Amino acid sequence: MNLLNSDHFWQFACTLYAKPEQQTTLLALQNQQGKNVNLCLLLLYLDSLNLSINTQQLNELTQVVSEFDTHVLQPLRAARSYLKVNQNTISDYATIRAELLSAELKLEKQQQHMLIETANELELLEHSESNNIELYMKAT
Repeated sequence: MNLLNSDHFWQFACTLYAKPEQQTTLLALQNQQGKNVNLCLLLLYLDSLNLSINTQQLNELTQVVSEFDTHVLQPLRAARSYLKVNQNTISDYATIRAELLSAELKLEKQQQHMLIETANELELLEHSESNNIELYMKAT
């Protein structure tokens, strides 16, 4: 069993996501290819730890994020997008936007926690040249 830590992963993800080029790339993967940013970040985190996953494990991780994305994160993003387009008709838009962003960030952290819990149940292999993100990019 692995001993991956949600807080360490969160710090890794925040540091990586804070880099403008990484943020742009990850959002493009999400918006243009339907990839999950938190799963991408987890796979990069595993790469940094020299841990590899296989296709079956990737499928398990994808399944973990899929339902949460569908029922929680995507509707919240759609609401934020709708409000942004219609901000001139929304009283107190700035406050509402800030609160939605805060909620979304907390939910992203929850999804990362779910991913770490699942990853800790998998038998990950140590591999010095891990490229988990490439496996994800090839997946449909």
